[in-house]
Amino acid sequence: MPAFSLEPAQTAWCRELRTLAADRLRPLAEKGEPGHVNRPLVAELGQLGLLSRLFTSGALDLCLMRESLAYACTEAETALALQGLGAHPVHAHGTPSQRERWLPRVADGIAVAAFALSEPGAGSDAAALSLTADPDGPSRWRLTGEKCWISNAPEADFCTVFARTTPGAGARGVTAFLVPADRPGLTGTALDMLSPHPIGSLAFDAVPVTGDDVLGEVDRGFRVAMGTLNLFRPSVGAFAVGMAQAALDATLAHTAQRDAFGGKLKDLQTVAHQVAEMALRTEAARLMVYRAATAYDEGAADVPKRAAMAKLLATETAQYVVDTAVQLHGARALRRGHLLEHLYREVRAPRIYEGASEVQRGIIAKELYANVEAAQ
Repeated sequence: MPAFSLEPAQTAWCRELRTLAADRLRPLAEKGEPGHVNRPLVAELGQLGLLSRLFTSGALDLCLMRESLAYACTEAETALALQGLGAHPVHAHGTPSQRERWLPRVADGIAVAAFALSEPGAGSDAAALSLTADPDGPSRWRLTGEKCWISNAPEADFCTVFARTTPGAGARGVTAFLVPADRPGLTGTALDMLSPHPIGSLAFDAVPVTGDDVLGEVDRGFRVAMGTLNLFRPSVGAFAVGMAQAALDATLAHTAQRDAFGGKLKDLQTVAHQVAEMALRTEAARLMVYRAATAYDEGAADVPKRAAMAKLLATETAQYVVDTAVQLHGARALRRGHLLEHLYREVRAPRIYEGASEVQRGIIAKELYANVEAAQ
């Protein structure tokens, strides 16, 4: 099964992606300004045909892309992932006119997308969001409130925005809207974050939207959000696996060459065992990510549980592997510009976004107990 053994063509494609990322994407990434959308990099992803694959490939292909790009260029991986996250609701739930207007531009790397779910008071508890969609006539609303920690904000050309259309209804009263960036009343501010991603806040001051901007159905937007996250959570794990593998390979090379205590660093049993543990956990995370992605592609009933497991294990594993790699490299890994210094800043965020590790544990437990109740 693809969950445990990739086809030769898939393996070759991953090698090709690593080469493309190193040769064509990394130079563009290095010219970008940290914390801002790197439009030349996004455009190159479009030229290479990678963005269009977001809408034609399955979850496993998405994972292979993200893992391979992350290994050689995390900025390229993130740019691709954010395009997919912001535009997938349009692909999956948009009207023909919405899809025709935006998806070709996203695929070409011309239009930048954002996924606006989190708020200052509703991050992990996404169903508690308070951005309001106040009625303004038949099939018309005004969006008022704030979104925070939004990737590609405030520079995105359009946002998938989740707003409350029915007060007091929890997850059942949320609607997804496609909101172009030029709508009156929509402003934003960039946030200075630990990792170099473009992240910001969005302010909505009576921003007008209509029925033509709805993605899916009114009051059914939470399904749009969760469906998107079920697809992308395993691929967040793939991003983490790519970083973990890069850190592991760097550690193998360093410990095999570094002289220490009359031999090579790898000859110390404590070092060798740590490297073995890094490899063990990385491979286990990779297999769980592939299995979760395959379950999504097969339409399995337990996708939410598998997606949560994959994201949880892979992101926690990557944190461990990168941290251990830094320790085994010593002070050189803390120097600005070192691969591991870069990965150390990159690896922390995935344990929080698209559902923190604690949220993933809650999802897993909920699904497990639901199965117990269904069997009784």
